[in-house]
Amino acid sequence: MKKIGTFLMRGLILLVILALLLGAGGAFYFKSYLPNTVAKQSFPQTEGEMQVSGLDARVDVYRDSMGIPHIYASSVHDLFFAQGYVHAQDRFWQMDAWRHIGSGTLSEMFGSAQVETDTFLRTLGWRVTAEAELKQLSPDSLAILEAYTDGVNAYLKDHSGTALSLEYAVLGLLSPDYKLKAWTPVNTLTWGKAMAWDLRGNMDDEIARAVLLKTLTPEQVDMLYPSYPEDHPVIVNKIGGDLSKVTGQRSQIDHDPDLRLSTFDFTSLADRIALLDPLLGELSDGIGSNSWAVSGQLTDTGMPILANDPHLGIQMPSIWYQVDMHCMPKSDACPFEMAGFSFAGVPGVVIGHNDRIAWGFTNTGPDVMDLFIEKVNPENPNQYEVNGEWVDFETRQETIDIVGGEPVELTVRLTRHGPVISDAYGPLKDQGDPKDTEFVPFKERAGIDLPQQYVVALAWTALTPSTPFEAIWGFDKAQNWDEFRAAASNFHVPAQNLIYADVDGNIGYQMPGDIPIRRNGDGRFPVPGWTDEYEWTGYIPFEEQPYTLNPAEGYIVTANNQVPPRDYPYLVTADWDYGFRANRIVEMIQNASGKIDIAYIQKMHADAYDASAAALVPALMQVPLDDAHVDKVRALFEGWDFQDTADSAPAALYASFWSHLLADTFNDDLPERYWPEGGDQYFEVARHIVEDNTNAWWDDQSTPQVETRDDIFAKAIAEAVTEMEKTLGKDTSKWKWGDLHTATFENGTLGKSGVSLIEDLFNRGPFPTGGGKSIVNATGWSTIDGYFVDWLPSMRMIVDLGNLNNSLTVHTTGQSGHAYHPHYADMAPLWADVQYYPMWWDQPSAINDAEGHLVLKP
Repeated sequence: MKKIGTFLMRGLILLVILALLLGAGGAFYFKSYLPNTVAKQSFPQTEGEMQVSGLDARVDVYRDSMGIPHIYASSVHDLFFAQGYVHAQDRFWQMDAWRHIGSGTLSEMFGSAQVETDTFLRTLGWRVTAEAELKQLSPDSLAILEAYTDGVNAYLKDHSGTALSLEYAVLGLLSPDYKLKAWTPVNTLTWGKAMAWDLRGNMDDEIARAVLLKTLTPEQVDMLYPSYPEDHPVIVNKIGGDLSKVTGQRSQIDHDPDLRLSTFDFTSLADRIALLDPLLGELSDGIGSNSWAVSGQLTDTGMPILANDPHLGIQMPSIWYQVDMHCMPKSDACPFEMAGFSFAGVPGVVIGHNDRIAWGFTNTGPDVMDLFIEKVNPENPNQYEVNGEWVDFETRQETIDIVGGEPVELTVRLTRHGPVISDAYGPLKDQGDPKDTEFVPFKERAGIDLPQQYVVALAWTALTPSTPFEAIWGFDKAQNWDEFRAAASNFHVPAQNLIYADVDGNIGYQMPGDIPIRRNGDGRFPVPGWTDEYEWTGYIPFEEQPYTLNPAEGYIVTANNQVPPRDYPYLVTADWDYGFRANRIVEMIQNASGKIDIAYIQKMHADAYDASAAALVPALMQVPLDDAHVDKVRALFEGWDFQDTADSAPAALYASFWSHLLADTFNDDLPERYWPEGGDQYFEVARHIVEDNTNAWWDDQSTPQVETRDDIFAKAIAEAVTEMEKTLGKDTSKWKWGDLHTATFENGTLGKSGVSLIEDLFNRGPFPTGGGKSIVNATGWSTIDGYFVDWLPSMRMIVDLGNLNNSLTVHTTGQSGHAYHPHYADMAPLWADVQYYPMWWDQPSAINDAEGHLVLKP
């Protein structure tokens, strides 16, 4: 996943920093003065007493040995106020950067280099969405958000510049006129839009299919996008569940049966969509998450165990901020006790547990985006066709303010389906940068019929104002399955696989979200927008969405695989993850030699079984090779268990073979933009053709002869041996997958500045890792870009419902966002080795492990 640093400040840093600082004094400034003197100014106070205006009563904050805050407060207001305060203590630069992304105001922070990025974001209007959502919040939710905001601002009142974070020292050189603003509730709500885009759906696949039809037949395109495998599991085998174990008060699910898409005005909502490809990169094949819940009938304690590891882009600091929060005492007036993972900038716990239930997320990946091709009036470019009539585009004016520069005016065009994105979204553009000599307009690349004059508009469920955080705050205080489902009914975008377990012994699953029902089509290709033929007619009702409670199997596994039973009447998506991770997790649960304990769950998290290797290596071993040396090196695969562990030599060789195999097989048939990068899609494609030695895909179109599978296998393994000997040396006993497959955690803004002295301040790594794409230990890499980790399990959590204090966790970097702080990167070695630390729940345990005790007083 690309980082915003790819676009941030490259030219500006090189011109300003290199000119001013990178002389003899510059090296001292960056290597000594900033790390040893300036960095420490931002380290927050974690011991003693502080008077903080805005609190109602005393709040105790204990920091355990990993720097995790445990917050104890006597009111809801003070609990969330204190969370805002500690978020700002540890992560305000991260919060500040993300709020500028969410509002499309990066130019106000980093200058004119960000106008193009802000144009994307303003065109699609995140802040407009957040402002509408703020007006719809319930009084209780608004109170939480305002208390949190007050806590953030209480810290900002006494801290600025390098007292907030080291990054502001560099920013001061780049943008000396930058003015820090107070935190607002809208800054929090834009986070939901960021995650909705990051987990958006299949829009990129729609575009890819349309382009591939230019050179491939529909049958060939379908071969590259096969159906979900019959031999891989679905999440919900049977909708419903055993309610016999449910205890406590039953709650009525609060769901509006009249909430249908037909009630929404598209033209008035069309400015509320987000687009982050310039910031986060295109949705990568294989990004997802794992979660599973095992019932007490299968565990050593007789109580459920819940595990979760969300897969997101590699970054520094971690996207997650771990926190433990307790009302003291818990009461109807102060009903919160929860521990787990939050976003810096958002109140509450997103994933974790409270005193009675635990929950986790994986991305459902429903098809909630459709591209509509709109005919433009050739005589009036301000009009487009709707059912035979020309109607005016709606427009909205935006002003992009630039620090140190003049503002830029922007006109946004809107259709009944949504915003026009073909003016701004790279893969759909018909006009490129004149300096880009390789630019090819979408109209020339696409293999679908397009009008002479057209634009492409995007319909997306996230156009409707709805924040996931109200659902999350509901999870935080839910006490049973029904209350959890009631909260889930408010989770509209991005749709998530919600896994559940509780202290009464229940395990459950719910798929929520606004998932459109289409009049025609299956969402796989862009469709005509000038008639009503492909309109959305509603959403799948929450009451009919898949769920299960206490299934007969005794476990629930979600890994972005197909959710509903195979006879489910509604279309959720045609583009599920192909289920290799899910299949492996199910296998490990079913094949456990005894009762499952936490140690076994840890082994499952670390599992590096490569299903593509298991499918291809047996065939490779049968291929005749003319080169005796290559044949000798190929023998590394003999006896290999197909585990891509960090210390594995065959895993390193296989990764190279897999990269060359995909290139040698498909690159001659596909446009360069759509060359395969590995992952579950090509795992499944390879499974379909590996037994067919003369399949047409094996033939290399660039040669006069017709190649077979054996020819391509022989070529790919020879290329792999050459590459590995050049990279890792001639001695195969010293080859290690982890020497190729390393994780370097890069600061999301300054970490890819192009100036090593700046990058060295903030980046940490490399750390050798095991695993890979579409593997349970899902450390992603690209067969095109290289073996380095580009996305990963952003945290790992194991919750013991028999003893919450026995739960374990780890996230990727460290709790602190302050470079050179002891907790800046202390988790990274643990994460790389799939090790854990305690997820303390009981107050005596947190106090006993505390390295700091901060008392906040009014």
